[in-house]
Amino acid sequence: MSALASVGPGAGFATRREAGRAARAQTPRRSHARWETPPARTDPLELLEEQARSRVPELVPVRYERMRTSPFAFYRGGALLMASDLAGTPQSGLIVQLCGDAHLSNFGLFGSAERRLVFDINDFDETLPGPFEWDVKRLATSFEIAGRHRGFSDAERREVVSAAAAGYRERMSAAARASVLDAWYDTLDAESVQTWLRHERDEERATKRQMKTFDSVVAKARTKDRMRAFAKLVSTRDGRLRIAADPPLIVPVEDIVGEREDAAGTEARMKAVLTSYRATLGTQRHPLSEYTYVHMARKVVGVGSVGTRAWVLLLVGRDDADPLFLQAKEAEASVLERFLGPSDAASHGERVVRGQRMMQASSDIFLGWQPGFAGDGSGLERDYYIRQLHDWKGALDAEQMVPQGAVLYARICGETLARAHARSGDRVQIATYLGESRTFDEAMTDFAAAYADQNETDYRAFVAALDAGRLGAAPAGSGGS
Repeated sequence: MSALASVGPGAGFATRREAGRAARAQTPRRSHARWETPPARTDPLELLEEQARSRVPELVPVRYERMRTSPFAFYRGGALLMASDLAGTPQSGLIVQLCGDAHLSNFGLFGSAERRLVFDINDFDETLPGPFEWDVKRLATSFEIAGRHRGFSDAERREVVSAAAAGYRERMSAAARASVLDAWYDTLDAESVQTWLRHERDEERATKRQMKTFDSVVAKARTKDRMRAFAKLVSTRDGRLRIAADPPLIVPVEDIVGEREDAAGTEARMKAVLTSYRATLGTQRHPLSEYTYVHMARKVVGVGSVGTRAWVLLLVGRDDADPLFLQAKEAEASVLERFLGPSDAASHGERVVRGQRMMQASSDIFLGWQPGFAGDGSGLERDYYIRQLHDWKGALDAEQMVPQGAVLYARICGETLARAHARSGDRVQIATYLGESRTFDEAMTDFAAAYADQNETDYRAFVAALDAGRLGAAPAGSGGS
């Protein structure tokens, strides 16, 4: 089925290029343009209801209410729906480590271990090996849907989506021509984006306003650190630091476990969890060893993730003025697994971490996993991955995008996705498959337009089901993100 099944990265470059051409002959690039609703398509509402069964019951309505905000918000929460549909589309057979949910809001700025502000993919909950085009299609469609939400014309949306596909294709081609280490180390930092934007401004493809917008995103990202999180989330109660309650979005652990265990039991259990997690960080000497657990709370995050168990852990170092926030996020089976096969990782937390480390140029030094953590006191052990809650974080607001800025952002996202795929897949085969023409770009724009229509149809059915009471209604206080 796959060219990669018989030709590995250790084969000669000529052999790998020939395998890429063979994959193109088997699955022409234009074949990726098609999307038609299959007669036996699984009901999207049934898929959402199925997901809800494993989630925190009182948070499921919060998830639905966030998804009903717009067709774009619905798309963000519908990774399983699209994976189900992609399983029936033509497959290139060229396998990479997929993000699995590569929509435009899952790209952004964050702090690297080297204390640079880098631009990269920042969500890997669904990561799994699979056909490279699945990520490209999800990214391309997200720009089409966001463009409709912002009122872009047909021509403007096509230019934006084409920029994402072209950015991917051209960066993959550059990776295929590069030396092995140059391709592996290739990354994009904030300073490089700013330099590129100045060049685009000089060529009249960007404006001073767009440069200022990105500069403000960079400046804001640098303020989103542990001290800001500390000021926002923590209060002092009876002389002790505690994460402040804001139900249902933030619920301290003691309000969840209740009388099932005392505070001392929770603290002892969390120390054991952190010791076990520490072993997954990969270094003998790590800053985590100097921090002490103080408190934890369940915190609602994102759109698609709402209802999974996500905890904020407060630790302190030298004293109470030296805080560290970790996020322990439940890792369920990837939505891709039922279509692409199960992960070979020992736990889903490990699956997420290994996928992220493979795809990102630089990962959080606190990124690790913890299997078998029953944080809610239920006794049911679940898989988690753990990372810093905030360590510089910035993203462009999709609600504020204008066509020219969206074209620039789409290109950056496409290039970033190609960098990630080039590390895990065979960049030579993929680049040969894509070629130098715009055939693949045009196929992606056609697919994105057709699948955006599907998303709108599904969104209307979803809203109707909510209004009819089939999926439930959101409780008071469910807003925010």
